[in-house]
Amino acid sequence: MTGPGAPSLGRLFATISLPLSAGAALNQLNRAVTAVIAPVLADEFALSAADLGLMGAVLFAAYAAAQLPVGAALDRHGPRRVQAALVLVIAAGAAVFASAGGLAQLLAGRVLLGIGIAAALMAQLKATRQWFPPESVPAVAGWCVGLSSLGGIVATVPAEWAASSLGWRGVIAAIALLALAAALWIWRSVPDVPREAVSTGGIGAELATLARILRHPAFLRLVPCVILLSVLNFTWQGLWLGPWLRDVAGLGGAERAEVLLAYAVGFTAGSFLSGSVQARLVAAGAHPLALIVACTVGTVALSFALASGVGMPLSVSWPAWAFLASVGPVGYTLVSARFPAAETGRVSTAINAVMLAVVFVQQQGIGLVLDLWPRTPSGGWDPRGYALTLILSALLQLAALAWLLLRRESRGG
Repeated sequence: MTGPGAPSLGRLFATISLPLSAGAALNQLNRAVTAVIAPVLADEFALSAADLGLMGAVLFAAYAAAQLPVGAALDRHGPRRVQAALVLVIAAGAAVFASAGGLAQLLAGRVLLGIGIAAALMAQLKATRQWFPPESVPAVAGWCVGLSSLGGIVATVPAEWAASSLGWRGVIAAIALLALAAALWIWRSVPDVPREAVSTGGIGAELATLARILRHPAFLRLVPCVILLSVLNFTWQGLWLGPWLRDVAGLGGAERAEVLLAYAVGFTAGSFLSGSVQARLVAAGAHPLALIVACTVGTVALSFALASGVGMPLSVSWPAWAFLASVGPVGYTLVSARFPAAETGRVSTAINAVMLAVVFVQQQGIGLVLDLWPRTPSGGWDPRGYALTLILSALLQLAALAWLLLRRESRGG
């Protein structure tokens, strides 16, 4: 939105980006807090690695299933209405999870949370593309993701400290209250999109648009490499990093929370910087994909280093991993820029749906791989299983990178 009478960037950021970032921070918080409380849940409910993997995976299955209808809703009704409603679903899911008496209720709460967080990043990207001038979109998108990732920081040492006083149920109940406050802020602050900027048409038109998006040359070429950066973060910060730090690094609860905090700080720093770095690189004449490719190579190298036990200290290696993986949303903007503004919500949620489906498979798959070895005497899982999963993830990234570099887009696309 530009012109002499347009609001300043600062005002737009305060009234649109900040409240939507608060809603998106609940996404990061609900995903990352599981890594802190997973060992406690495993002991209290006698959960296997496959059970833990399923508990993490169902959130992403619900998250993925909600993406396409949420994308259509964002394009029809705008970020204000959709995100405010879904944040209320987060509150309901947290309440169910906090009162769980067994695995079934834990899973039910996670399903609701998955639906509730479904528009977090997408609402931000939609609003940024709608309200900010094009030259500001990459930087503003990065700042929004950076603010959202503060929820991941809260899910580490602060969550560990709160759990020691309130218990894990008290921590989740507090999340429900925060969600209620965020929904009110979004509803009162974020404006509705202009009527001329919303999509129209029935279910047939929606399906035709979705089909066109999914077979677009840019979508087919970019998405595999782009989504795997986000998959790494969702899978490890969202569940398996906490158990890895216990079983491979031998850290206690407080030490694990400190490494998780360093991880979250690395992700936050990368998120704040990635959009600005991308804009500067392109302005300097670099290829738009240069940053995505460089960060993919970096995460592959770190994966092999962590799998082999050779590398930097944990307080450096995992934050570096998170810093590199944070560039994923830059790829979202590269893809969505190829489509009209009225389709941005559906483009972003289509990318997210594919990404979340891969997260579901990877989180569940890691649990199944870990269960191939007997439990250790301390009740954890064998380090060899973790090493194998890191190697498999790295090989998958290399395959996606080869696809990106070897495939060419048609001029018409």
